Amino acid sequence: MKKLSVLTIITFFTTVSLHAQKSAVFEQSGKAIRGYDPVAYFTEAKPILGKEELVYNWNSTNWYFSSKQNLDSFKTAPEKYAPQYGGYCAYGLSNGYKAPTSPDAWTIVNGKLYLNYNIQVRESWDKKRDERIEKADKHWPEIKVKG
Repeated sequence: MKKLSVLTIITFFTTVSLHAQKSAVFEQSGKAIRGYDPVAYFTEAKPILGKEELVYNWNSTNWYFSSKQNLDSFKTAPEKYAPQYGGYCAYGLSNGYKAPTSPDAWTIVNGKLYLNYNIQVRESWDKKRDERIEKADKHWPEIKVKG
């Protein structure tokens, strides 16, 4: 059964990579990370949908926030709060391609936010997390603006 799960993940990511975004930030409907507040992962330890009236354009993408305080924190230090790899899946990046992410599949490691496609993929990523982060860090500069 585990082989089937891994095969399913690989097949999915191969398909997704064919349709990946060229943007350096994962966005959906013009909203970075599906409109979720990146600061809330650090302050509330959970994903919280941002509000339409609390938006900030950074890295050519609109980022949404659940509170004015979170918006101000992000404006002051966006690199501190923005997810790694522009919010694309950390597992996918470790394999050399961009993939979308789910707001519920997240991890903070050494003060950095990482997102994954879903909970199952996050669990696979977490098993070799340090190795996968190292690989993704190497891939990201090249893949950042490629489809």
